[in-house]
Amino acid sequence: MKPTSKIIIGCMSWGKWGKNFTTKEAADMIEFCVENENTLFDHADLYGDYTTEAEFGVAFKASSVSRESIELITKCGIQNPGETRNNKVKHYNYAKDYIIWSAEQSLKNLKTDYLDTFLLHRPSPLMNPTEIAEAITILKDAGKIVNFGVSNFTPSQVSFISDHVSVDVNQVEFSLTQNSAMNNGTLDQMLQNYIQPMSWSPLGSVFREETYQTKSIKELLKRFSKKYNCTEDTLLLAWILKHPAKVSPVIGTTNKQRILNANKALEINLELEDWFLLLEASNGQEVA
Repeated sequence: MKPTSKIIIGCMSWGKWGKNFTTKEAADMIEFCVENENTLFDHADLYGDYTTEAEFGVAFKASSVSRESIELITKCGIQNPGETRNNKVKHYNYAKDYIIWSAEQSLKNLKTDYLDTFLLHRPSPLMNPTEIAEAITILKDAGKIVNFGVSNFTPSQVSFISDHVSVDVNQVEFSLTQNSAMNNGTLDQMLQNYIQPMSWSPLGSVFREETYQTKSIKELLKRFSKKYNCTEDTLLLAWILKHPAKVSPVIGTTNKQRILNANKALEINLELEDWFLLLEASNGQEVA
């Protein structure tokens, strides 16, 4: 899978878990994103206590955007206790019938006939790859999903699933401050097997925490922002984009200017030594 838009718009905070957009506000944001060539929208069934998908679907229908001009990603599997589901404990469900039901529910919520990408949200110790493969085959044969993938899966878990059904995507946490995916085989496997990497929380903890690590990074970002004539958040995404696995960042912002800042990262090619200086600042030591 090769996304048509390298920067993916994460929709987790569009609803009750964040901005609580009205239909008009969400429709306006969809139109803004598409106008700026951000055509991939990332969802999960559980966002907003299982309400955000449906709110997006209503806004999408109210917008001037056609289905052919966007791609929709969503995830299934996490069962949270909450107002909308009678679960006693947080758990994962990857039974064949549940996967099919969940995909069909997302289709209804998002008001679409097909999902461009359908992901298993987190690995379960009880997942049965044969059962998963059967569900995905049924959904693909019916034209209800185009690409299948996983999220937060280790390399061995990806192999475990891909022995039974092709895995097109793995969405993992990857940023300058959380870069273990480069060292534990995650990105290596995706590069080797033509699996599309997507990274959630791509800015890491740089703007959320005040630590020795983030202070060191910010000192470099301040200098590099002048050198590359861009904002610091843009540089953090440019650092991700330089990896040969061709990672697509999933940005969670609902701020239009920050979306434009993110798009600017596509124009920046960090110099090799600058990339390693940022890595050194994050890890607190030079590479081995």
